[in-house]
Amino acid sequence: MKKYLILSFIVVFAIKANAQDGIQQSAKGVVFQLLSHFTGDRLKVNDVVTFQMIQKTEKDSILSRALNQAQIQPTGDLMDIFPLLTVKDSVLIKVPTDSIFKANEQQRPPFFPKGSKLLVIIKIVKVQSLSDAIAERDKAIAEEKTVIAKYQAEEAANTDKYITDHKLLLKTTLSGLKYKITKPSVKRRPLPGDTVLVNYTGRTLDGKVFDSSVAAEGTKAGLQRPADMYQPLQVVVGHGEVIPGWDEGLLLLNEGSKAVFLIPSKLGYAEKGAGDMIKPFSTLLFDIELVKVKPGKHVPAKKATAASTPVKKAAAKKPPLKKPAVTAKKS
Repeated sequence: MKKYLILSFIVVFAIKANAQDGIQQSAKGVVFQLLSHFTGDRLKVNDVVTFQMIQKTEKDSILSRALNQAQIQPTGDLMDIFPLLTVKDSVLIKVPTDSIFKANEQQRPPFFPKGSKLLVIIKIVKVQSLSDAIAERDKAIAEEKTVIAKYQAEEAANTDKYITDHKLLLKTTLSGLKYKITKPSVKRRPLPGDTVLVNYTGRTLDGKVFDSSVAAEGTKAGLQRPADMYQPLQVVVGHGEVIPGWDEGLLLLNEGSKAVFLIPSKLGYAEKGAGDMIKPFSTLLFDIELVKVKPGKHVPAKKATAASTPVKKAAAKKPPLKKPAVTAKKS
């Protein structure tokens, strides 16, 4: 079953005791039950609590399972129930779905008919003071930055070695894209918004072909793809349809030209990688042919004025990774 996040801190409880085999009921008719209860200090306002939350139907189908963290506030959301609990406690909450979908009945899924209940199980994993939680977060961020810097340094060293070993003469843009135009052309150069047709072959630095639009290259590499997929890729340049290295590099070419792109991971698939062949922090090599440029609609740039021109150019934000320019295939 597709997972749904039905409850995301949307229920406010007004608790009153109605002890019946451990079952209690809120003033609004929401039923809850302590599944396990341990000794120790109860949670209090301003504590930062880490808790496991499972949401499921009355037929025991799990809709979502997540580890959450929240600071306990005086009122609102699920916070009213937390002061009843301590570390390791578990509670079952039965939320009438009629109250959830009262204002948007059209969004009620079929597995929640009228009169049914959403079951929410919460288990308290950890409790911290706000200062301790902030310190832990800052430490984790610092450790992550250190690890990323290490991998980026290794990637840069591997890339430099590849360039030296293959005696490549490449130009480098400000973003770090390395390229060489192997077949110049004087035809039209694309602008952002133009549609281009591109033939390509993508390789990792160890020489493995992970994708290609060229039948001969794909067959040689043993790519598993239908024959009709060997055709130029259509891309709207500058719209984030491909990795940033492609979006930037294609604007450097003219229709009919060929080039080599050496794309660092920060302009490619970064720390996530793609598929089985493109590992995290992988520099990628592309043979590119810009087959055709189809003019698109271009929005004229606004003329800068003294009021609108910043005194100092703002630091460029790292483009978010979109869907891959190509999909890695197993060889």
